[in-house]
Amino acid sequence: MDQRQLSMSDIAIGEPLPWDVYGEGSKLLLRRGHVIQNSHQIEVLLQRGLFIDATAADRATQARMEAAREARKETPSALRFINLATKRLERLLYNLANESDVQPKILEVVKALRFASEVNPDVALATILLNQDAASYAVRHCIDTALLASLIARAMNKSAEEIQIIMAASLTMNIGMLRQHDQLEIKQEPLSEKESALIKGHALGSVHTLRDAGVTHADWLTYVQLHHENDDGSGYPYGKGVAEIPQNAKIVAFADRYCASIANRSYRKTLLPNVALRDVLLAGGKPSDPMLAAYFIKEIGTYPPGAMVRLQNGEIGVVTRRAKVAATPVVHSFIGPRGVPLSFPIQRDTSKDLFAIRELLSSQHASLRFSMQQLWGDEAAL
Repeated sequence: MDQRQLSMSDIAIGEPLPWDVYGEGSKLLLRRGHVIQNSHQIEVLLQRGLFIDATAADRATQARMEAAREARKETPSALRFINLATKRLERLLYNLANESDVQPKILEVVKALRFASEVNPDVALATILLNQDAASYAVRHCIDTALLASLIARAMNKSAEEIQIIMAASLTMNIGMLRQHDQLEIKQEPLSEKESALIKGHALGSVHTLRDAGVTHADWLTYVQLHHENDDGSGYPYGKGVAEIPQNAKIVAFADRYCASIANRSYRKTLLPNVALRDVLLAGGKPSDPMLAAYFIKEIGTYPPGAMVRLQNGEIGVVTRRAKVAATPVVHSFIGPRGVPLSFPIQRDTSKDLFAIRELLSSQHASLRFSMQQLWGDEAAL
């Protein structure tokens, strides 16, 4: 038997030994599977100069490495699925006139996004703030809206079919002004009358485009048509009132406005998430739809995943996970109290006074450089 002496790295407290342990003269002392209970036992073993079968140890090490590799293979990345869905949607929307079977193809994108949200809903939410370079604004905004709308619809216990159609409407709501949307993003001056008219007519234009492409689902088309209507009749294209707007169309509308408010826009001020939530849901100081507003506030929270925050101790970090109490999410700090970058992100419990959130920061003010994988691991790998 090819033996080698035990080292500290060979033993893990509380885990079964992966090999037999021998004394001098190859005498068997501990069988494979024996559990070392504390550090004192490890010290005693090492002092006795015990040995293990080197071949068996190598096999055990190889098995652990293989298991780790397999675990990594089995961990799907929500971010990767979202990016693949975004690229697929981009090709579909910009080439719609030459596409066949548009309706099932859009629903395939919906399926991929739903899977990503199930893998890690916090990662899916964080992409709204942290993944803005994944595609053109026109396409990425539709993806963001679909992800947020699906989260709200799922929290409201909507049926699987309802969630599917809400997401499909979100993905296609702006198809009537897709290319113009991209052009508007690079404008530095206010919108012209012609551009404002285009925006006010795009909901109906999107419905006509979808019908021409073969989309026949009545609710899908209705949600697209009504996603800019307001309960008080101030919306467009029809100025409908509260009783005429389906709840699912409102989910699309609120998600659309919130995502547009927090995105970097050239002709519109970017709002912090808490301000955007207030402006979208509490226009005029009271919610237009109290029940829907309550779901948005509960699911998004004042500090959504991906938001940059400053803590009471001066650290700056990123919200990584929502908590039962909306005001106390999990944060990973990147910059220390004196403004010096930390060696690695440190998880902070914001329910503790020292690490309570002091304020939200814009991405420009936070000046953080990181990858989503640093914060969420393989579920946010590219």
